[in-house]
Amino acid sequence: MSTIFLESKDNPKIKHLRGLIEQNSYRKKQGQTVLEGTHLCLAWLQENRRINSIFTTEHALAHPDFEEILKTYTGHIFIIGESLYKDLSTLGTTLACLAVIDLPSSSQALKFDADTLILENVQDPGNVGTLLRSAAAAGIKQVVCTKGSASLWSPRVLRAGMGAHFSLHTFENIALEDILPRFEIPVYVTSSHRSASLYSKDLSKACAWILGNEGQGVSEYALENAEAVVIPQPGGQESLNVAIAGSICFFEMVRQRL
Repeated sequence: MSTIFLESKDNPKIKHLRGLIEQNSYRKKQGQTVLEGTHLCLAWLQENRRINSIFTTEHALAHPDFEEILKTYTGHIFIIGESLYKDLSTLGTTLACLAVIDLPSSSQALKFDADTLILENVQDPGNVGTLLRSAAAAGIKQVVCTKGSASLWSPRVLRAGMGAHFSLHTFENIALEDILPRFEIPVYVTSSHRSASLYSKDLSKACAWILGNEGQGVSEYALENAEAVVIPQPGGQESLNVAIAGSICFFEMVRQRL
């Protein structure tokens, strides 16, 4: 391990780090992203994945969490000032740790007979990360995102996913029209305006779930080419948050399979 002090915000390494944090196009061009926080770094290392470099502060480097990281990580650690770190961080409250990693490439093709989560234009990073976390917990192994959804490997989505990404096969910028006709299993779409209850469905075998945009919901194409279900809401609310709705669906599936 080598420790290098960086002071200027104009340092090329700092500019590279900022670009990865703030710009999806830059992440794609460089083939890299950023894990923020020691929890994500440790989870990544536990999967025997490689970290390219770590940016932190002198104060944070003395924390016990870093002792755990340094048992595995042997690369460069760049030390920056507290104010510069706060300027870069999307969190501001966790132990200072920004790790640059290579974007993983999917090693397998999309399976059309396996449990699948499909996100159609879900834009809020917190919702996307929460859905990935719930899907992983429910045993769903593959996630598909259409163009317009939040970037799965952005620092904010990674943070909300709390490490769920690392056990999932993810596919981005996929058109629904290209995949829906190919599924060999039931495909369900959540809609607050349809009458078929979620709890009336047999979810004991593999199925796919389409969850739509926070404001507009799913597209007409999804409604026409999938089986719409509604989550009963005796309290009379107009709709549920998409991450909560998805989690309810996933764990009704789990309940039926136990």
